[in-house]
Amino acid sequence: MVFALAAGLALAPQLTFAAPASAAAKDTSEGAVDIALSTGAHGVIQPGSSLTTTVTITNSTDEELSTGRVTVELNRTPLLDGSALASWLDSGEASGSFAPLAAENSDPVTASDSSITSVFTPASALGALADGVYPIRAKLAGATTGDLQNDTFSSQNITASSVLIVDSGAAAQVSVLVPITATPADGGLLTADELTVLTASDGALTAGALTAQLDGVAGTSAALAVDPLIPAAIRALGTAAPLSATDWLTRLDALPNERFALQLGDADATVQARAGLPELLAPLSLAPYLNDANFIESSGGATPSPTPSATPSGAPTEPVLPTNAELTALRSAAPGIVWPLGDVTTADLATFNEYLGTDVTTVLPSTSLAAYSSARVEVDSHDVLVMDAAASDALSRAAGDADATTREGDIAEGIAHLSFTRPQASLLVGLDRNETRTADALRETILSVTTIAAPVGLSELRNTVPASATLGDATDAANDAVTTRVTMLGSLLADEAQLTAFSSILDDTLVLRSPERLQLMRLIGVGVADTYPEDAAAHRTATTKTLNAVGVQPPSPIQLFTSAAPLPVWVRNDLPWAVNVTLTSTPSDARLDVRPTTEVAAQPASNTRVKVPVEARVGSGDLTVEFSLASPTGVPVGVDQSATVAVRAEWENIGLGILGGMIALLLILGIVRTVVRRRKDRDGEADAEFETDATPDESTKE
Repeated sequence: MVFALAAGLALAPQLTFAAPASAAAKDTSEGAVDIALSTGAHGVIQPGSSLTTTVTITNSTDEELSTGRVTVELNRTPLLDGSALASWLDSGEASGSFAPLAAENSDPVTASDSSITSVFTPASALGALADGVYPIRAKLAGATTGDLQNDTFSSQNITASSVLIVDSGAAAQVSVLVPITATPADGGLLTADELTVLTASDGALTAGALTAQLDGVAGTSAALAVDPLIPAAIRALGTAAPLSATDWLTRLDALPNERFALQLGDADATVQARAGLPELLAPLSLAPYLNDANFIESSGGATPSPTPSATPSGAPTEPVLPTNAELTALRSAAPGIVWPLGDVTTADLATFNEYLGTDVTTVLPSTSLAAYSSARVEVDSHDVLVMDAAASDALSRAAGDADATTREGDIAEGIAHLSFTRPQASLLVGLDRNETRTADALRETILSVTTIAAPVGLSELRNTVPASATLGDATDAANDAVTTRVTMLGSLLADEAQLTAFSSILDDTLVLRSPERLQLMRLIGVGVADTYPEDAAAHRTATTKTLNAVGVQPPSPIQLFTSAAPLPVWVRNDLPWAVNVTLTSTPSDARLDVRPTTEVAAQPASNTRVKVPVEARVGSGDLTVEFSLASPTGVPVGVDQSATVAVRAEWENIGLGILGGMIALLLILGIVRTVVRRRKDRDGEADAEFETDATPDESTKE
C-alpha cells in the first residue's frame, strides 16, 4: 500500500500521500527506490526546540541513483484526533497547507545500497508550535537512475510522509503489557526440539524466539503476560529438558518485571463466558507428557543411615511426578487478571469473577468502551484496564518489524495516538500476541513510549483511582464474529465428547484426551482469533479422521463350502496405540451360525486378522454378515461393514455321498473280481482232475 500511494503521488503531484508502516514511498516507473522519514525522538520534540529530520534513501535497483535534493515540508495545522491521523497516513489527506522547512542535497546511492541525509531545521525556522500532532513529509527531487547521456534514465521524484509530535512534557504515566506465548506444531506442549530452538542462547535460531522476548523486556518496566503452558512444557521434560530451556525458565523467574498468567494456551475467556461454560476450560492431567525416567532422583546422602534400609544409599527412588499446578506455576504472578478478546458485555465481566472466584481485573481495548478518561476504569463495579487500541496496534506492528527504518514510522504513529489522549494521566499499551518479534524491535518499541510519558509498573497502574466508564455497543460485524466463535466452540466441545467416548478403546484414555483438550484451548486463543474459523474447521476434520482411525476393513465375498469354517476379518488401527475392541458379527438369516462377539486386541498402526467361527446349518444360498466394532464400554467404533457369504453346505454331503458311493462301488467290484477269480480257480482245478481221470493206465493196458 505504501508503494501504491507513492505511485499516485508521482502521477498527481498536487496530492500528498503517506506510508503508514514505514513513512516511505517509491516511484512506480522503477519500483525500486524508496525513502523513509523520521523526525526528533520517535517523532517527538519539545516546543521551541530545533528539529533534525533523517531521510533514508534506499536504492534497490541495479543502477546508481544520482544526487538529488531532499526537502522537508511541514503542515502547521495539527491533526485533531486519531481519525484525522489515520486519514493522513492512509490517504494522504490533511487540512491545511505545507510549507518547506529546510533542504539538503542527497548523496549518490550505489546499486543495492542506501544512504542517509540529515536535514536540520533551527528553532527559529520551525517557529512556535503548540502541543499537537502535525503532518510532515520529505520530498526527493532531481535524482535519476540510468544513463543521462543516452537518454536511458528514470527520474526518481518520491515523497515520504510521517508526523511531528510536539509535546511539552506534561505529567503522564504509561504502562506496557507484553504477552509471551509460543505455539507448538501439534497444538499440545512444546517439545524438547522446539524448546531448544526457541530458547537458544542468542535467540537467533528463529525469529521471535523465547530468548528474544526476555532480551527485549529486560531492563524495562513492561509487565509480562505469560502463557503458563510454556513453563509447563519445560518442567514436563524433567531431567530431559534442554539446558537452554531450564536456563530460560530460571531467567524468567529472576526478571524483576511484573507479570501475570494468561489463560492456559491463551484461551479466550470471552467466548467461554458467552458459550455459557460453568468454568474456564482447563487442561486434563498432563501425565501423558511425563516420562517416569525423567523424574527419578537418587536417594543417596552424605550421612549414612544408622538403620539398614531396604533401598541402598544412592539407589534410584520411585519417581515423583509433578501435578498440573506445579507444572504451570508462574513465580510472583499477580492474581485475578484476565486479558480476553474485547467484545465483552457486563454479564461477561461478572462471569469472569465467577470463573476466578475473585474480583477480576479485565484488560480491554479502548474500542470496547463508549468513552474513557483513564487507563484504569470501573464498569458497573468491575475493574477494567483500558489499552489505547490505536496506539497498541501501531506499536505492535513496530515491535514485530525487524527493519529499523520502517519500524520508526509505526512507532511515531503509535506515539501520536497516545498524545491524543491528553490530558489523560495514565496510559496503557498492550502489544499483540506475536511469536516472531526480535529483541531489538521489542526493546525499542517499549522504550519509545518514554518520549511521551513516564513508565510505571502494572501494580502502580492498578492502584490508581479508577474513573467511571461504560461499555460501548458492539458492531454487527463484532456480534456476528462472537456468534460464530460461540457456535464453533459448541461444535468443538461436542467433538471432544465423542473423542472422550471413543477413547475407551485405549488402555490409557488420557493419551488421546489430554492433547485434544490442549489443542481445543489453543484454538480459541486470543492471538489466533483471525484464523479461528479456518483452524477450527481443520481441527474438526482431523477429529473425524481420528474417530475413523479404527474400523473393520471392507471384506471380500466369501465362499463357504463346508459346514464349519472361520471367516477371516481384518480390523484396521491407524492410531499409534494398541486398542481393545469387540467385533460383533450378525448373519442376515439362520442358515449361518456365527459367533456373535469376538474380543480383539488390535496392534498400533497395523491391520489385525480375526478369525470368526461359523457353521452352516442347512440349505444353501447367498446371505450377508454384518460386522461392527464397539469399545469395551459399548461405544460404536468405526463404520460397520458387511460381507456377502455364498453358503454351499449340501455340497459337502453330496461330495461325501459321491465319494462313499465310489468307495462302495470299488469294494463291490473288488469283491466281484475276487469271486470271479476264485470261481475260475476252482473250475481250473476241476478240469485238471477230469483230465487225470480220463487218461488210461499204461500198466493196465498191457
